[in-house]
Amino acid sequence: MSDETSHDADIIRQADARTLSIIDDLRALPAETQWVEFKENYTDPMMIGKLISALSNSARIEDEHFAYVVWGIQDITHDVVGTNFESSTAKQQNQPLEMWLSQMLNPAVAFRFKTIQYQNQRIVLLEIPAASVTPVEFDRTAYIRIGSATPRLSDHPERQRLLWSKIQPYAWETGSAAQYLDSEDILKKLDYTSYFELTEQPLPDNREGIFEKLTADRLIEKDVGGRWNITNLGAILFAKKISDLPPSVSRKAVRFVEYEGKSRASKVLHRLDGQRGYASGFQGLVDYIDALLPKNEHIGTAFRQEETLFPSIAIRELIANALIHQDMTITGTGPLVELFQDRLEITNPGKPLVNPDRFLDSPPRSRNEALASLMRRMRLCEEQGTGIDKVLASAELHQLPPPDFRVEGDAVRTSLFAPRKFADMTQEERVRAAYQHAALKYVIGERMTNASLRERFGIAERNASQASGVIRLALDTKQIRSADPEHPRAGYVPYWA
Repeated sequence: MSDETSHDADIIRQADARTLSIIDDLRALPAETQWVEFKENYTDPMMIGKLISALSNSARIEDEHFAYVVWGIQDITHDVVGTNFESSTAKQQNQPLEMWLSQMLNPAVAFRFKTIQYQNQRIVLLEIPAASVTPVEFDRTAYIRIGSATPRLSDHPERQRLLWSKIQPYAWETGSAAQYLDSEDILKKLDYTSYFELTEQPLPDNREGIFEKLTADRLIEKDVGGRWNITNLGAILFAKKISDLPPSVSRKAVRFVEYEGKSRASKVLHRLDGQRGYASGFQGLVDYIDALLPKNEHIGTAFRQEETLFPSIAIRELIANALIHQDMTITGTGPLVELFQDRLEITNPGKPLVNPDRFLDSPPRSRNEALASLMRRMRLCEEQGTGIDKVLASAELHQLPPPDFRVEGDAVRTSLFAPRKFADMTQEERVRAAYQHAALKYVIGERMTNASLRERFGIAERNASQASGVIRLALDTKQIRSADPEHPRAGYVPYWA
């Protein structure tokens, strides 16, 4: 037997063992719950569809990750009786049952039928993920489980409100990246020592203490049969080898590409596909990029020492922001860092929750609150609301062209530009710099003036008219406004102030 075949066989055996443990745990329940249904030979496709909707919605209300239908178990005694139900051959409207059910459910539900021998009887288990985005509908109607009944959700507004209250805070972070692992597997797959170092906690001297801390931060959770799950949060932050995990996690690894020229058509000089979790691999990634950056001996008038092409703090904050604010529900893509001859671009999947122009002043909002909170605790990014301030302030301090934040399709792309003199900046860049400068001044209780803008650009006082010209353009394009129209020397503030 080849190593690959042996590995596949191990995966199948593990899946079967987990299914057996699930059935053990479900049979041990005192009675059917709102998220579990026992059947013998029930085969009505319409009712199976309604059950999927009802149990999925009820599982979310009950704070369960999955709901289950088990064929071959008597519903009152939980005795094992076996079943002749066969999901793989069942049909509805001349279609395979599973395909027909998939078409009738909205949103898509990744349900799975599993057939297994249990106590010498044939058992079929249907595993249904809990509703996570919106109530699950079957044939355009959402159902709910109440006792043994399966009524329409809309007929029970109190449960409908409760379901929405449960769905809204549900996050990708709480999902399972790996299931049914023993404690040794957990310690092999997660860089738990980095977790304790970064959170500045002493490493417990026993496994129970380690698992207690990992569970408290929702990095792992108990599974059936005394086994454990690694949550998506735990995997994305502390995986030792992220490529060993399912694509829902592994495809979110950070990628880095360095190009020789100014476009993606240029020769690739360096490529790095991140293998460690965001937290355990963060400093290594930042150091790797920093080491590749050209060094400048003199930037503007403020520095007479060797400095990297881009401020390290800006790179650090922008990468951290890309990790925190990405939309984890977009599959097949993750954060991307690209280094060109004249700029650094950082792209993260997902449209922003606030207008890019307002990144500086808007209250911070994150799709991934647990991820953001833990990264801030580990000091891998700044406190809420200060990261973009530091990016813009560092660009001004180094007299770089202004960073550019923009929406590109279903992603956000941020560009940091290499040093360029004021004379070489475009008109758009000059106006954007004036807006960002006015916004930075405003959030610290000051106002932009001709003098402060000259300092930002490195313009000599004798050339004050150049700064005046930029201010006029920014006023004309409504990026800034006079702080007090009746007193022209009062300075300028951003348009939204």
